[in-house]
Amino acid sequence: MIKKRTDEKILDVSASMQGSLSFSDPVNLRINGKFNGNLTTKGNLIIGESADVDADIIGESITISGVVRGNIKATRLIILTPTAHVTGDLETFRLSIEEGATFNGSCKMSRHKLSLSELSNYLSIEEDKIKDWVSNGKIPVEKEGGKLLFDRREVEAWIGSK
Repeated sequence: MIKKRTDEKILDVSASMQGSLSFSDPVNLRINGKFNGNLTTKGNLIIGESADVDADIIGESITISGVVRGNIKATRLIILTPTAHVTGDLETFRLSIEEGATFNGSCKMSRHKLSLSELSNYLSIEEDKIKDWVSNGKIPVEKEGGKLLFDRREVEAWIGSK
């Protein structure tokens, strides 16, 4: 059973920080100050209106209201609010750019079919575990020319039913 709970872990950062931050467990992280480095997180990341971030960011759901310089990759969603100023490349499944936001860079929208390694990264689960689910018929899968492909929407519905 896969269950993601992010409501119990909240981290609100208003300080100035430098370096690499990495969270392996889902958290609700809000950055309101200055950050310089690399940031990898699971759960919800909010870059507040007063934030000034110079970093490459990898996360699940990312909402930006401040200034970000760096590449951003989200496995679920990126939202740029009206006060967002982003310079860098975006990669995500879903993107919302609200009126007033500025974005300078390129954007790659990921497809709905995921390979085994992409699904492993998306779910943060070992490939061998996913192969076990496939062999036991537990997860929806398509086979194309010997490759396993997973429809992201079907997988999300499957997760929701667990």
